[in-house]
Amino acid sequence: MPVEYAVAVEQYLDHAPISSGSRRVYRISLASWAWPLVGKPIPSGRGRRGAVPPVVPLVLLDDPGTRDRLAAQFAARTAMANARTANRELSALRSAVDWWLELGWIRTDATAGLRHRHPDALGAPLTTDQVNALFQLPVGLREHALWRMLHDSGAPAAEVLALDVVQLDLARHRVRPRSSDQLAGDGVEWRDGTSEVLRWLLAGRTWGPVFLTDRRAPARTALADVCRVTGQARMSYRRAAEIFSELTGALDPVGRGWTLHQLSAAGRAR
Repeated sequence: MPVEYAVAVEQYLDHAPISSGSRRVYRISLASWAWPLVGKPIPSGRGRRGAVPPVVPLVLLDDPGTRDRLAAQFAARTAMANARTANRELSALRSAVDWWLELGWIRTDATAGLRHRHPDALGAPLTTDQVNALFQLPVGLREHALWRMLHDSGAPAAEVLALDVVQLDLARHRVRPRSSDQLAGDGVEWRDGTSEVLRWLLAGRTWGPVFLTDRRAPARTALADVCRVTGQARMSYRRAAEIFSELTGALDPVGRGWTLHQLSAAGRAR
């Protein structure tokens, strides 16, 4: 029986019947729960990148106060990110907890009583004035292109972030018809101005993810999620959502920042 939470996470992931891509997402989600387990907030924005989770004894999951700490973090995460992200992170923890309970490594289900939040909690679509203010922000090409694609198409952010360069038909301002190795993007269309921004963003790249992180990909990253030219990884939904909320915080009357869902919803409402 492992003593540390991080070791128990790795053993769960080694036995979980999930794909390599899902395993990476689960690892990130499970690592993030280490902070609330010891009563600390999860680092956000730039502070989350490279942050080392605290060492957590696995037995802490049986502590009477753990359930309240997890519930508080889940509520905060839903407000700061969005319901889908928070629900995904909760599902990862719940699956791991179920496995540890079966093995007898812990005795208490600290996730009991936590319920997934409905996506309606993501907030109302951005108004025309809010969208206009958004596109006046001094941001880089990556954010400018991503936000315009979301607003033009109304597509879910996760779907747009999963696109590869070969899928883009910039002459027709749409995603090419689906083939066996292209799993996202059917029906996504945008306006010609967005195609121009995408041409600047790609700067001749003809392969790999459309939207890349600022850093080189970790060694474990799947080849399909790495740009051969720059070595950078595909941008994750979590990181894109954090950047969006951080940059729109000054525009949001309550200071929390907006969600990518609100931007996509504004596009669908047009």
